[in-house]
Amino acid sequence: MNRHRAIEKIMGIISEEIVVSNIGDPSKELFHVNDRPRNFYMLGSMGLASSISLGIALSKSDRVICLEGDGALLMNLGSLATIANHNPENLVLITLDNGSYGTTGNQQTFTAGVTNLEKVARACGFRSCYTAKDEEELVKAMELSLTENRVSFIHVTIRSDDEKKSPVGLDPVRIKERFMHALSDEI
Repeated sequence: MNRHRAIEKIMGIISEEIVVSNIGDPSKELFHVNDRPRNFYMLGSMGLASSISLGIALSKSDRVICLEGDGALLMNLGSLATIANHNPENLVLITLDNGSYGTTGNQQTFTAGVTNLEKVARACGFRSCYTAKDEEELVKAMELSLTENRVSFIHVTIRSDDEKKSPVGLDPVRIKERFMHALSDEI
């Protein structure tokens, strides 16, 4: 399964959840799969989708889904320890691992070698960790994570590919304003 198909499967399961997506290709693909005001597209800060998701999860009761890449998570491994220690029961951190920095040309990451992000998440304190190597495992992991009342980590193994999507069709200010408005309507 490639990243686009994984995102299609994830978005086919969720309904009202808040979604924060990683910089670059994951945000572009999420935009094309299911653009909606409750999506926050990271366009300029690699490695911070998990930290932003934590902040939202701590301030809202809604379930928050974070779509993070392996390269981005490797850039901010400290977020795993911070998230596990805060243990927000409404956060699902999904790492879409293609073993490469897909947005910048598919340079290999350390997950293509010896680094196992699920084991790192467990070592940081995540108690609910799932591995998904195909669509069926991804659906099962998503369904379980959405019913649990604790932070979850899903490590999704995907194929690296060179297919590029067109950019997110919204400027960063519009993304922020639309997202804030969608969340403020619930107060």
